[in-house]
This record gives sequence, structure tokens and C-alpha cells, in this order.
Amino acid sequence: MSQLTRVDEYLHTVPLSGATGQQIGPFTLFRSTTVWPYYARPVPGSGATIEPADVERVRERCQELDLPLNFEWVVETCPSLGPAAAAAGLQVTEYPLLVLEREDFKRVITAARCEILPADEDLLRQARAVAAVGFGDPGTEIGSGGPAERDAQLGDVSAEMAQALLDRANAGVSVTAAAFGDDGMLASGVHQPVGSVTEVVGVATLPSARRQGLGAAVTSCLVEHALANGVELILLSAQNDAVAAVYERVGFHRIGHAGAAE
Repeated sequence: MSQLTRVDEYLHTVPLSGATGQQIGPFTLFRSTTVWPYYARPVPGSGATIEPADVERVRERCQELDLPLNFEWVVETCPSLGPAAAAAGLQVTEYPLLVLEREDFKRVITAARCEILPADEDLLRQARAVAAVGFGDPGTEIGSGGPAERDAQLGDVSAEMAQALLDRANAGVSVTAAAFGDDGMLASGVHQPVGSVTEVVGVATLPSARRQGLGAAVTSCLVEHALANGVELILLSAQNDAVAAVYERVGFHRIGHAGAAE
């Protein structure tokens, strides 16, 4: 089985830890059973050529269910979806898609303390707050958001969200790592194992703490944990080429593109 096929099948399975799937033509629409929304994906291996009418059928069902209309896919395994989504009026974006296997891993160490977090609500809240600040000012440039902004975000992490994060951590479907400095938690990230494959998601650094290797160090910590727990293939998608270069320091290499449309 090719890496792209394994990645595509993983990406079609991983939402089921927080959603149920409904078949709509060549797509599976994942209906969330937790606090965040999901998306529709083309069924792996179907070989279907996606038409704008297929996209419209999903749009109609999302309207019936009062769900946001989002699609995610691996561009190389379903090249027709991007043009069909654009023709249906959706905004289409492609991101670098990268993978890592055990022999590729390059451990990254920084002065910061990096560790896998226990299933602790306060720590998971902090990790979520770090991500909110980091993704609020995307990219790799140093910015102004720091510990004060992180702490201010804590109040925006609802009790429902905190419980969902805790439940996923206890179930082992979400593993969080963080980097700590003198000002507390500075970077965080997650991996989501399903069998022998996992995806690294949500790696973020407080903008004021960037350019210290913290994103690479958190990713390295997540990879090390995954490899020690039966994972053979690790994937991720990067926001842009500059962010992809951070992951390449850990040993990831590009195999294609992740598509998104909304």
C-alpha cells in the first residue's frame, strides 16, 4: 500500500473518534458528536470523478442539518474535487502534505522543557489557549502575543471544550505535548493515533516565543511518543512552505498536498 493510500485511509477513519459518517454520493459527511465541527471527504479508493453537482448535494444536506460546508481531501488521490468545489463557489486551498517514518526521525532538543501532558484539565486548557494565541497570529515571524495573551485566552476555553479535551486524552485518541519556559507553557501540539498511523495537528507557539525551535521540539516530542507506542507512519499538513520547513527539521518529507474547501 502506498503512503498516499495509507494517509488517505487514515484521514477517513480519524474523524470517527468524534463524529458519525453519512454517505452522500461519492462523499462521507462526518457529523460531529463533540464540540467542534467536521467536514465531508471523498471515499478513499472510489476512483470517482467529482462534479459540481456532487458538491451541491453535500451543500443541500449540510443546510438541512445546519452544518458548515467544508471539504478535506488528499489532492493527489482525488484531483477532481478542487476544480468541482471551485466551480460550486467554494474557496479552495492546498497545503503541503508531509510524512515521516521511523528511519527519517531527527530528534530536536531545545533549552525549553518538552513533555507529553497527562490527562489534566488545567494543562489541556493551557495548551488550547496557547494554540488560540498562536493561530490568531499565524506564520513563523516573532509577534507580540505572549504569556499574558495566553492567560487571557483561558477564560474562552469553555467547560464543554475542556471536558471534550479531557475525554479524548483519557481515551488515548488525542495526545498533547507542550514546551515550557520561565513563563510557563510556550508551545503545544497534538497527535491523533489510529492503529499504526497518526497525524500531528495544532502545533502552535506563542508569537513572542517564536524562532527558538519550540514548534520543532514539540513536534519531535510527539513523534517520539508515537514511535514508542506502535505508530509506523506519521503525517501532517503545513500552513505554508515556511512552516513545512520547520517540520522538515524533524525528518518529515513532502508526498503531496492536502486540500480544503469551504
